[in-house]
Amino acid sequence: MPVNRCKRIIFLIVLTLSAFLLFPGTAKVVSKTDIPPVIDGKLDDPVWESALTVTGFKTFQPDYGKDSRSRTVAYAVYDKENLYIAYRCYDSSPKKIKATVTRRDNMFEEDFVSIILDTFNDKQGGYGFMVNPFGVQGDGMMDISGNLDASHDMVWYSKGIIDEEGYTVEFKIPFKSIRFPGGKKITMGILFIRQTVRHSEYASYPEISPDRGSILSQSMPVVLSGIKYKRVVELLPAFTHSRKSSVEEGELRTEKNESDFSLTGKLGLTPGLTMDAAYNPDFSQVEADAGQVDVNLRYDLFYPEKRPFFLEGNEVFRFSGNTEGAPLVSIVHTRRIIDPILGLKLTGKIGWRNTIAAIYAIDERPDKEFAENAHVGIFRYRYAIKKDSFIGAFYAGRDYAGGFNRVFGIDGRIRMTPKTFGEYHFFGSANRGRDEEQEEFGHAAALRYSYDSRNFIMDMGLQDVSENFKVDSGFLNRTGITRFALFGMYKFYPKSKFFQRIEPFYWSYHIYDKYSDMFETTNLLTLSFQLPGRTQFRVDLLGANEIYAGERFNRNGVGMQLYGQLNKYLNMQLFYRYSGLIYYDADAPYQGRGNRASLRIEYLPSNKLRTSLALSYVDFFRTSDSAKIYDYTLIRSRTTFQLNKYLFFRGIAEYNFYWDKLQVDLLASFTYIPGTVVHLGYGSIYEKTQWQNGEYIPADDFLETRRSFFLKISYLWRL
Repeated sequence: MPVNRCKRIIFLIVLTLSAFLLFPGTAKVVSKTDIPPVIDGKLDDPVWESALTVTGFKTFQPDYGKDSRSRTVAYAVYDKENLYIAYRCYDSSPKKIKATVTRRDNMFEEDFVSIILDTFNDKQGGYGFMVNPFGVQGDGMMDISGNLDASHDMVWYSKGIIDEEGYTVEFKIPFKSIRFPGGKKITMGILFIRQTVRHSEYASYPEISPDRGSILSQSMPVVLSGIKYKRVVELLPAFTHSRKSSVEEGELRTEKNESDFSLTGKLGLTPGLTMDAAYNPDFSQVEADAGQVDVNLRYDLFYPEKRPFFLEGNEVFRFSGNTEGAPLVSIVHTRRIIDPILGLKLTGKIGWRNTIAAIYAIDERPDKEFAENAHVGIFRYRYAIKKDSFIGAFYAGRDYAGGFNRVFGIDGRIRMTPKTFGEYHFFGSANRGRDEEQEEFGHAAALRYSYDSRNFIMDMGLQDVSENFKVDSGFLNRTGITRFALFGMYKFYPKSKFFQRIEPFYWSYHIYDKYSDMFETTNLLTLSFQLPGRTQFRVDLLGANEIYAGERFNRNGVGMQLYGQLNKYLNMQLFYRYSGLIYYDADAPYQGRGNRASLRIEYLPSNKLRTSLALSYVDFFRTSDSAKIYDYTLIRSRTTFQLNKYLFFRGIAEYNFYWDKLQVDLLASFTYIPGTVVHLGYGSIYEKTQWQNGEYIPADDFLETRRSFFLKISYLWRL
């Protein structure tokens, strides 16, 4: 054989072996079956013997790369319409397994197993499916940063059983419940994860390490072929009846007694792209928002989106460039669409690189003083580059008679090394108030740099928001500032069974206030201890001031936090801070000081019953004379009896001592699958007042001032 040819062969062999060693993430083939398993929680189906099998889980909490304390075996198999997953979770002490029969998405503080499924294998986002040992489901969408949003619900099936060796779980995910690329062969990324609460342990296969990039980029690529695409066609009719009464001249009188019908439809345009439409969308909430302290506020209170129509694809509207606590919270906060009568939505992917999300809604008379409806149009585009990098664009507009607000701009993320990435955004706004002639223009811009390794985290960013920037479709806390933020944390892993991780960190932001031409600063020094039972204890030292109405005020303080599972039946969260405060009166603000505390205790006397008590307290003392200006106490009790994973009964009582107001809510709820539900609810508000001589005056006894009753029935048709 010629020498040169021999050299070439040796070179190719070395190159092939090097590629195998350097790129071990070669896609694995998942077994396909014609005889699917029965989803009963028992791993006795023959199909699991030939399934893709993984073991050797490694921890990523509290430390990285350690052998899991308990052995875990996971299986994957599929047929042309469904993906099947199974787990055998060994446990040396099955009686200590933390699990309850609870409602959907309420099992994240319990033992569970999950998969993260990056269906396009693009490292940009994924589906999360979680199941506890009793088969209770949790699901949601994972964003590009590895954060899971559990607000999105999907139709899938699961079952779990606890036995003498630990527990087993099986679940079935219909392909029509997820979006994926078309083609004869499809490569997806998959992560298998197990949480064990009493050890504060998360373990995964493949192994996750911050030294190798984002979580999604470390998923295991798997190949599936011959998936049958069944076009998604769904209809969701819903009927709601409500009756509301309010007090008038000391007596309850009916102010609303109405029935409402809505219809929502979903159509799969391609395997990766869906269109949703809703007439008179059903945006009813089955539970009132939890009370918050609502006095002496500089910014509006933020309430999360809970309405089903907006939740799917909502994670795509998150933008890059923000550090923690940045003033521009969101460009798209769909709760700003108050009372829509029509909604259209397009979400998904075109190819594997192009992600789009669009919303059009007619908001019925959001300002009741005027007869015009508002028209809301939102568009988001994201183009995937290599790994978890992307470039994106935004448009969000709100038009109404005589005025408008429009926001447009770009954002992006650049993965520089496995440990570092950079982000940016630049948004411009054009705004014209009702019947105004002049338009106002503003901007919001940011740069961010992040470094993450096993021992050290650093995150820093610069944001600038002009005085005239406005975003009616989103949530913005403050304008007219330039803000630099810095976060640094070092992680110690002591050889101790009690202290699993010790984390000193420094978080700060420094603001130039353009209105006053003054600077303010916030510096937080914290020492945090990670303990068994998902328990964390931390102490804080705060050195800060704040600019308000052209004056600088002191906000120095000290604080502590404790949360975790004290035992299998008791959870606790405790927060306390003493600091300088500001009385937010634009005409006459003044310096104060005060305490802020909260306590939440949850008790689980059985697998089906849980009760919790939450207490919030805030007070304010004026510094100049130590006079108490106010104290605000809010207490909330919540008890739920879960008959099975479909049906529960819940009672909530909340008392606001500041307003002398008692709120009581009762709910019976049946959910077979997301969309197929029956809710029956009752609520009352009582206040310490009475009607006397033509006016309401304070009283010692309670007067019922509001009463409501509602019935909601909906059924999901999957055609």
